[in-house]
Amino acid sequence: MKKTTTPFYDILGISSATICLVHCLVFPFLTILPLGLSHNPFIDLLFATIGLFVIIKIIKKSRLLITSILVVSMALIWISVLSEIILDIHLDLIFIGGIGMIIGHLLNYKLHKNRNH
Repeated sequence: MKKTTTPFYDILGISSATICLVHCLVFPFLTILPLGLSHNPFIDLLFATIGLFVIIKIIKKSRLLITSILVVSMALIWISVLSEIILDIHLDLIFIGGIGMIIGHLLNYKLHKNRNH
């Protein structure tokens, strides 16, 4: 069972980090169009919460390098999201954190894939 749960969390993490990164990159361009859209930082908070849940499950069984990448990336995302909610300041740390999350999950997924073969 443990062999199937970690790849599941890696795939969930890769997917949510990718969707979050696309959201963060594309949404500012959509606000230029007269569609009446405005940015809601609680959507970012939702993605950050999903990411936090996933990395808590993953870091227990990961190597130090992967754990470090995921924890630092998650910290950057949370700093960015909370600064936007509390201080109304948009930090670009969320982009670096999103890319780091994707890289960390991909490395962890490949590591588990190589162990199983």
